[in-house]
Amino acid sequence: MTVPDPIAAARSAIEAQPGAAGAPLPAFPSVTIYKVMGKMFAILEDGRTKCVILKCDPHLAETLREQYPGVGHRSHLDRRHWICVSLDADVPEAVIERLADQSYDLVCAGLTRKQIAALRGADL
Repeated sequence: MTVPDPIAAARSAIEAQPGAAGAPLPAFPSVTIYKVMGKMFAILEDGRTKCVILKCDPHLAETLREQYPGVGHRSHLDRRHWICVSLDADVPEAVIERLADQSYDLVCAGLTRKQIAALRGADL
């Protein structure tokens, strides 16, 4: 029986988003920043700490922090709008995938009409 790789599952969910582009941080090769149309929606860390940082609705973020010990905050980003999900903790893979989708959607909601048109054109 093979144990699922949480990093691979999170990476797959993030990279499945239309127009998602990931690039490692030069100073930290174990950290990959994912953007859509130049706007960040996820940070995947595959080093000593295995986690994904995602944009999140503030009310949902608070609920998730109460529900799962594996959801917290680890970055310089605003804790009201960003959560850190430990991939070695108690958060189910399906929840992480849903959160990646929601993070992408939140960022896309802030795109201009021109950016949305370009993104849709890239999907064709």
